[in-house]
Amino acid sequence: MTAPTTAERIRSACARAGGAMIAVDGIDPTATPVHHLLCDGSFAVTVPSAGRLAASVATAGAAGVQAVLEMTDYAPIALREPVRSLVWVQGRLRDVADRDVSELLDLIAASDPNPALLQVHSDESRYVLMRLEIESVVAADSTGAESVAVGDLLAARPDPFCEMESCWLQHLESDHRDVVDRLANRLPGALRRGRVRPLGLDRYGVALRVESDGGDHDVRLPFAAPVDDVTGLSQAIRVLMGCPFLNGLRARRV
Repeated sequence: MTAPTTAERIRSACARAGGAMIAVDGIDPTATPVHHLLCDGSFAVTVPSAGRLAASVATAGAAGVQAVLEMTDYAPIALREPVRSLVWVQGRLRDVADRDVSELLDLIAASDPNPALLQVHSDESRYVLMRLEIESVVAADSTGAESVAVGDLLAARPDPFCEMESCWLQHLESDHRDVVDRLANRLPGALRRGRVRPLGLDRYGVALRVESDGGDHDVRLPFAAPVDDVTGLSQAIRVLMGCPFLNGLRARRV
């Protein structure tokens, strides 16, 4: 495999901090700082307690309301087009019963200690906790759109480097232009005429964005095999760069 599956990309997008909105007919889209996939195939989300959305869901009772969760995966550097991918999760949005809130918050916090969780059902509550029961999931990026089954989403795991990716890409962009240039040498000649930027990094390879007068193009440079740790990642990048000194070896002084 030379690239993450769509389900893996969605799980990584969920794990990274990013923009997420809940949309319901007749109500302006509402920001949700927490969007956590649960093992039963639903999303736990938080919405402002004083907003129209919270009131609408409360009024609907057990029936809930039809809603769409939109998650946006932004590039961590200043690209002309910063959106790398979009994920749309359609389903039924319902309140979480008061008796279940504390247990669910603890469950979420165990893997995603989001500060917004402290503002749910507290003395100075800003958010209420809800559950979006998934009916469909669609992801889209520069290659197109694809739907994903809930079972595949639950079976997938986030990329092992997804939480560190932003810092690494920013570091490449600001301090290691030489590395980006050497990776760019692997591109077809026609694409080297534009400005090559680091776009993504995962266990399967490196993604580059080429910004040119003729438009933007995304290109993946796959590793020879998937990697699982920082040492393997460093070696795989060195191979892509054409560096002969692997495993920390250095040229011998003459």
